[in-house]
Amino acid sequence: MHDNIFATRKEHVGDFVFDETVAGVFPDMIRRSVPGYPSIVSAVGMMTRRFARENTCLYDLGSSLGACALEMAANAPRGCRVIGIDCSEAMVKRSREIIASQSLKTPAEIILGDITACELEPCSVTVMNFVLQFIPPEDRGALLEKIARALIPGGVLILSEKFSFQDPAVMAALTGLHLDFKKANGYSDLEISQKRAALENVMITETPEKRLGDLKAAGFSHAGLWYQCFNFGSIIAVKD
Repeated sequence: MHDNIFATRKEHVGDFVFDETVAGVFPDMIRRSVPGYPSIVSAVGMMTRRFARENTCLYDLGSSLGACALEMAANAPRGCRVIGIDCSEAMVKRSREIIASQSLKTPAEIILGDITACELEPCSVTVMNFVLQFIPPEDRGALLEKIARALIPGGVLILSEKFSFQDPAVMAALTGLHLDFKKANGYSDLEISQKRAALENVMITETPEKRLGDLKAAGFSHAGLWYQCFNFGSIIAVKD
């Protein structure tokens, strides 16, 4: 379905929520809003083939409609379990419907839950795809530490986020390019403005340098940016 959630002027723009309306248009919304999103999801499959180990769990934390969970399920070795966790009832319901419609060689389960509170089983690949930016900053370090503890030696975290940048000129340039990207994908100035207002209080971005430092502090042995398009990027972090 076509995303026109913010196409009509609203008297009051409330905080963005992942409700049934968003779940219904999410594939169109994220494709038109996040540069490089299909490439990142596809790469999750490639990284699963390289890093996933037999008889381990593979996690998609903040799984939304399960795009990364499906990629992991299609590329996992034998004995693995793919587990997606999301706190939105609407997203969980829709993602379960999508997964049930697929013929998967590896089981994939979507759980309704809070990724900051749930326990994680031993795992070899964990994905957080544009999720951490919605977690309160004071809770991010503990979440990354929990993931690092659950990963087996050689396991990886694939962490995608919208970033901010310390250099004001770079920040302005990349923000402008992202604006051009959304306009090229058919979003109007009104839609862009209203969605920005809806996200203002719920999405807090940080710099790539900050995140790389957080990952080292959380217990990851190696971390680096493997993908960036404008102010969106993805990091791979490895636990020795």
